[in-house]
Amino acid sequence: MPTPRALHLASTAAATVLALGTSLGVAPSAQASGRHVVMRAVLPGESIQQALDAADPGDIVQLGPGTYHESVQLTRPGVTLRGVGRQSVLTPGAQPSANACGAAGHGICVTGTEGHRVADVRIESLTVQGFPKNGVSGSETDRMTVRGLLVQDNGEEGIAQEKSTRGVLVDNTARRNGQAGVFLANIAYGEGGAIDTQGAVIGDNDLSANRIGVVVRRARNLAVERNTISGNCSGVFVVGDENRPRAGALTVRDNQVTANNAYCPPNDRLPYLQGIGIVLTGVEDTLVTRNQVRDNVGASPMSGGVVLFRSFNGGASTGVTVRDNAVRDNGPSDLADRDTGLGDAFAARTNGCLVSEPAGHC
Repeated sequence: MPTPRALHLASTAAATVLALGTSLGVAPSAQASGRHVVMRAVLPGESIQQALDAADPGDIVQLGPGTYHESVQLTRPGVTLRGVGRQSVLTPGAQPSANACGAAGHGICVTGTEGHRVADVRIESLTVQGFPKNGVSGSETDRMTVRGLLVQDNGEEGIAQEKSTRGVLVDNTARRNGQAGVFLANIAYGEGGAIDTQGAVIGDNDLSANRIGVVVRRARNLAVERNTISGNCSGVFVVGDENRPRAGALTVRDNQVTANNAYCPPNDRLPYLQGIGIVLTGVEDTLVTRNQVRDNVGASPMSGGVVLFRSFNGGASTGVTVRDNAVRDNGPSDLADRDTGLGDAFAARTNGCLVSEPAGHC
């Protein structure tokens, strides 16, 4: 039975966290059936993982301010992990992790199984930093929401999602991650046709100083919208290959893609990256519209504002439409068709640009 002191401390922690959450605009879920408070400053040694393991669908695991040296794994549906903004920090611990997420080098993992996606998990208002692999990694999820995170200085992806549907990755800040700020794919490591994400959204994120701001690889039926993407080596990559179904049937719209001019050396997949705004390669039936793409300048094979580029692993892009974008001061071109696909359209006179290749698209 809990001692009176333990109950008092837990009550104090809960009150403190709720007060902080209210002051930061973090409202408790109306559907929550329980709240598990992890208040490192009040109850030293508490474990986020223990609280998650005790949570039922609909519960909230609420973190107080402080630095938490652990990786955590969520496998139960309907659980919310919530901090109090940038004051709640997850970072690797000195000791090896006891769970598979930490052993793989990730910070937070949301993991279902084939045919049994874990649904309705929410991760909100945290800082996740310094992990060797991904800050947040979701696999076999449905309706997973990642909102209001700062993910920085992770070795690979800031926020990654694979084999998942209806993801909502919004209002996050991702910076200085070794690969993408936000990464969405059918399979991170492996082949296969494009997954139908059933309307996933990558939106309203601030993505800077990563290798690439956003990567969408072998995925369909989603939107990349209203993101601010600057200071990366490349802004947006939408990538497909020879597999079926093909990547595409998606929209890239209303993004600010500016001065992604950092230099990233080549690797076994790509040549060096620099000065790249939005690149589409090996995709179909994709709309690029109402984006502001400016000051992306470089001399790599994919440099430029909005670029259709030949696929490294498959057929040409088909049915891509680029219209109503403001594309200026990119180099070597604002709009570039370096592919050989059919049915692609740079809608002349609808894109505000100065230089295109071939000429005539502005």
